[in-house]
Amino acid sequence: MTTAERESFLAGTHIGVLSVAGADGRPPLVVPIWYGYRPGGELTFATSPDSAKMALIREAHQVGFTAQQEAMPYKYVSIEGTVVGWEPTDADEYRGWSIRYLGSEAGERFFGSIKEYVRTMVTVRVRPERWRTFDFGKEFSG
Repeated sequence: MTTAERESFLAGTHIGVLSVAGADGRPPLVVPIWYGYRPGGELTFATSPDSAKMALIREAHQVGFTAQQEAMPYKYVSIEGTVVGWEPTDADEYRGWSIRYLGSEAGERFFGSIKEYVRTMVTVRVRPERWRTFDFGKEFSG
């Protein structure tokens, strides 16, 4: 994929898969997550500040991340990046993610049910540094 194609794909609505180094020689922690990305910017996602995921992120300061298209033509974008910071989650941003992933009605209902919990979360910011991509539609067309 070109730079524009990979960034556009990553900015689309996909469930991401986050990977962060495990502690004490354990394998990496790998979890599906909702996320946000704008071309040229940072990857963002929210989590509990007390989660195992966040403890490992604080220790490693870097993550791997993949988004994929599961229907033909298969595509994926994978990044390795440095965690550049985290801050309290903005409730409006998380509300936007809820609507993005669940649609207007279900997203509003879901967000309403967890709004107070969201106020306790942190949003992690990752600077993409290494990209890997593949687009089966380009590779196997014709």
